[in-house]
Amino acid sequence: MSSLKCRFCRSCLQDSFIDLGTMPLANCYLRADQLNQVEAFYPLHAWVCSKCFLVQVGEVQSAEQLFRQYAYFSSYSETWLRHASEYASRMIERLGLGPQNLVIEIGSNDGYLLQYFKRHGVPVLGIEPAQNVAEVAVSKGIPTISEFFESTLATKLFASNQQADLVVLNNVLAHVPDLNGFMDALRLVLKPDGILTVEFPHLLRMIEGNQFDTIYHEHLSYFSCCTAKEIFERHGFVVFDVEEFPTHGGSLRLYVMHADQTAHSVNARVSEVCEGELSAGLWHLETYSRFPEAALEVKYSLLEFLLSAKRADKTVVGYGAPAKGNTLLNYCGIGEDLLGYTVDASPHKQQLFLPGSHIPIRHPETIRLTRPDYVLLLPWNLQREIVEELSYARQWGCRFVIPIPRVQFIA
Repeated sequence: MSSLKCRFCRSCLQDSFIDLGTMPLANCYLRADQLNQVEAFYPLHAWVCSKCFLVQVGEVQSAEQLFRQYAYFSSYSETWLRHASEYASRMIERLGLGPQNLVIEIGSNDGYLLQYFKRHGVPVLGIEPAQNVAEVAVSKGIPTISEFFESTLATKLFASNQQADLVVLNNVLAHVPDLNGFMDALRLVLKPDGILTVEFPHLLRMIEGNQFDTIYHEHLSYFSCCTAKEIFERHGFVVFDVEEFPTHGGSLRLYVMHADQTAHSVNARVSEVCEGELSAGLWHLETYSRFPEAALEVKYSLLEFLLSAKRADKTVVGYGAPAKGNTLLNYCGIGEDLLGYTVDASPHKQQLFLPGSHIPIRHPETIRLTRPDYVLLLPWNLQREIVEELSYARQWGCRFVIPIPRVQFIA
């Protein structure tokens, strides 16, 4: 029986969502000289709160250990950069943003998004705790505070009159250990008439798409629209609009304002999305209990394919070194014997090794040189971008393997 408490409503967590066993931290990539050292593994068990239906894992390490030096740089995905550019253009037009305004992004990474506001003359401020990533943003001319966003920093910003007309939270809420404290801090940095937008992978799409690999230790929480709406409302906000996007296998973008504001009417889409979640059974524990069986089917199918390819003397390599890929490979028990190497566009990951599996990460050009029979797409959510990039591999009959929601092949 779990002794964990829900990080939102503080109810006891008693209902399992999925137990993925023990795993290393998904973004803890290894150097060659670390391969023979003891590697730390931690339980990775997701639970669903029977009261508020927030899906969550227990906190394994401090945020300081997880994020001060970070391997993920947002600017190496063309798909994500397009998404960011389109968002900036839309928000500048929708809110009439200009030199008199301020945009703050929490979890601003390497400036992948704020650069587009800056190009249009809109003042920006990034908050990024990963020091190595923040340094890259600063080198691009993006003002960035390398601290964790919590009440102390929010109070400093408020006292220095640095409240924002727009606060951006892209795939950040999942990383927050203290949801209630974080919400209170948000109230300080958002102007009385400002809005904030928050994007996160949609729990409904995660369940429907069997996206168990998006679960890893850095992702503490997994949200439905209904639960996110309840969290914001509990802290004096109103969700007045919502949009659905295909990013990360299916994401939501919520538009939020202070509860005492009336500048924006509540769009019918909010209730429509929530009603869709209710119809899909997200407020019934039985819906969550079926998730582990679907994950096991992926595990068995992927291992069957890799073993049959090995016996047939076919070579299989990976594309990408995302955190979700590390969950998949470690859950399935896949190592270098079945997946010879993987490649990644980020130079910050090349020449390193995946945690747990110890599969080497190489430059993407390695695929052209070694001409594998199959390429397993670990960031399956970017399959269109990757297949287009690797279209040359069809010359020698290479096939692409998509692991999620089920093992499938693209010629």
